[in-house]
Amino acid sequence: MADKVNGQSAAVASMAADWPMLEALMGGTRAMRAAGEKLMPRFTLEHKDDYAARVAVSILFPAYRRTISVMVGKPFAKPVTLGEDVPPQIAGANEEEGWAEDIDREGVNLHTFAAEMFGEALAYGLAGILVEAPKPPASASQGMTRAVEKGVGMRPYWVRIKHHQILGWRDEVQNGKHVLTQLRLKETMVEPDGEWGEKTVERVRVLTPGAWALYEKINATAAGEDWVKVDEGLTGLDVIPFVPLYGWREGFMRGSPPLLDLAFMNVKHWQDSSDQSDGVMFARKRMVVMIGGGVDAEGNPIVASSNSVTSLPVGGDVKIVQGSAENVKIGRDELAALEEQMIQTGAELLTKKPGDRSATEAANDADANKSDLQRITETFEDSLDQALYLTALFAGLPDGGHAELFKEFGVSIDAVASAQVLRDMRMAGDLSFETYFAELQRRGYIAPDVDAQAERERIDEEGPALGTMTDPASDPADPVDPASDPNAVAA
Repeated sequence: MADKVNGQSAAVASMAADWPMLEALMGGTRAMRAAGEKLMPRFTLEHKDDYAARVAVSILFPAYRRTISVMVGKPFAKPVTLGEDVPPQIAGANEEEGWAEDIDREGVNLHTFAAEMFGEALAYGLAGILVEAPKPPASASQGMTRAVEKGVGMRPYWVRIKHHQILGWRDEVQNGKHVLTQLRLKETMVEPDGEWGEKTVERVRVLTPGAWALYEKINATAAGEDWVKVDEGLTGLDVIPFVPLYGWREGFMRGSPPLLDLAFMNVKHWQDSSDQSDGVMFARKRMVVMIGGGVDAEGNPIVASSNSVTSLPVGGDVKIVQGSAENVKIGRDELAALEEQMIQTGAELLTKKPGDRSATEAANDADANKSDLQRITETFEDSLDQALYLTALFAGLPDGGHAELFKEFGVSIDAVASAQVLRDMRMAGDLSFETYFAELQRRGYIAPDVDAQAERERIDEEGPALGTMTDPASDPADPVDPASDPNAVAA
């Protein structure tokens, strides 16, 4: 339980248990080395210098980070589609760019922003979007024109809330729906310090419906730290303008990384590959063992080398101890098997899972026949819709509309079969051209920028397809006289 404004709640602490491991995996080799014994145990009799040397040459196989990147690329392989119900101020209209082209006021468009936050949620299980609006200047009137609004930047914008910034919250059920009544977010600001230096200032933003307060850490000593309120204000809204983003949604404001098992495998690979490198080095190098003493007849240390003659005392012997090449091969095969297992674990997010239904039932149940990544993408779509709603709420617009992501990326054995079913329905007259065209477009068979109506007009201009025209001069009802047709074959 948090006893200070910067303390983690029990729910956050539970989710945060795996975050250091995930952060190291996402940070790459340098971050994994910096994690030290937390992720690379030291052997019982291993000297600390030997351990440091071993970790310093270990290389991470970035399976977790690469898989997250690949999965993010699936729904964002095509641009985020804003519905016609999205206000023109947000989406843009009449060749004028809307807020979506610079959704964070840092030059990042909505598609790129959403892709970044989708990866954050997928990697750590929980993230968020905070919708904010700057304070109006003192000289601004209530009825600001569009031109003045653009001139002073007075419009809502989105703020990235990473997993580690979420400290805790309070919520209650209102009209059957969970609603945030308090949210604490950690912030860090870099401020000038002296003429050339800079310092990092830690703050906590506390949000409540309609208001916010900012706390800053002061008097940090070994005995503890104090937090004081340094700013506060009103949002003008009756809700907290925050939208949670989930990897795998476990409940309201609770999420888990869908590839957590892959992360644990990746850490094991990190450890095993270090052992393998150590084993390979031992197999390459030969250790000389002196039997009967390591000094010659005069008492001088014996030095063995390939270009010298060694004198041994009577009864002495020299043997070579070297690692087994077979053990090196076993270790290499084990690493290869683990890498294959990681690939399969990551690919499971893309596999459509119809469950125990028959193939016919699964084909008729589109909602059930989805991959986990498609379901995660749909949940993320809902979050984008909420962010658009809050944006519209800040701007005094009636509605924010909806966004749509590409979701036809699941691996399915009936992908070709479903296209054939659509074709048969179209040929039988059970499906309109526009619906048939849209379904093929949704499955990726037709580029998304091809217009159905324009395509129909092109087809009409081309005329009948080859092989479908008949000779109007001939009557198909009249049988052909074999005697008059040299190509005819008599029965």
